[in-house]
Amino acid sequence: MTDAQPGERLRGRLAEGTVLMPGVWDPLSARLAANAGFSTLFLSGYCVSGTLLGVPDIGLLTQTEMADAARRVAAAVPGVGLVVDADTGYGNALNTIRTVELWRQAGAAGVFVEDQVWPKRCGHMDGKQVVERGDWLSKLRAAVAHADGMHVTARTDARAALGLDEALERARMARDVGVDAVFVEAPESVAELERIASVVDGVVLVANMVETGRTPLLTPDELAALGFRLVVSPVGGLFAATKSLRDTYASLHAHGTLRDGLDALVGFAEFGSIVGLPAYDAEATRFADG
Repeated sequence: MTDAQPGERLRGRLAEGTVLMPGVWDPLSARLAANAGFSTLFLSGYCVSGTLLGVPDIGLLTQTEMADAARRVAAAVPGVGLVVDADTGYGNALNTIRTVELWRQAGAAGVFVEDQVWPKRCGHMDGKQVVERGDWLSKLRAAVAHADGMHVTARTDARAALGLDEALERARMARDVGVDAVFVEAPESVAELERIASVVDGVVLVANMVETGRTPLLTPDELAALGFRLVVSPVGGLFAATKSLRDTYASLHAHGTLRDGLDALVGFAEFGSIVGLPAYDAEATRFADG
């Protein structure tokens, strides 16, 4: 069925090798990432929280706000796989079912479901807490049962909250539920990454590469050699865009013009091309000539 196609395409890509997903947060960032050549994108809750609301990733972003963002992004990049962060599923197993259904209706290829308490915190922040194993596993079972072809990733934040041994046990239990991939968040060394890969077998493993975060930054090839096939780079684009905007606004405020810094900007015509102006103009002309 058509609803299953995005998830099946992602499974096919993973069967062929490592998949690197950049983090995006709106249609423009998604188009730029797709234009760069990425076949799969990650709609990051951290990024959407910061850009849509201007607040940190501490559980303030709602389920419906994320669903709306997913719909807009998926529509902007048809044919590109979109994995959507679902935080904790926004409640219990029943809430998780609705979340999965909303993500599927939006056109998502996959979903991440984690074991933090709600309100959650970004995986590389201090102060995280996790729910009991059974609570998380019930949400994973619900997600798998209602995925209807979507790729399901189980994320555990127990490494920081309860230690690596507990995180590994949760990872194995999630694998046995039948998820497509397992994600142990925020390991703090290559040795911990190696241990995760050695203990959690028989499932796709996820590595989260957060610039200036807790986990060592490795390349996709280096991670693949360790046993990780799904790689997320969730915040690099946002951090780069934030620095560029901050510097540009500071320069405009200081000098009153950007005429001496045009090399740092895309051109007017180039931006129009990025957002598809030529295609819209061609369509308008076609109907006008009719």
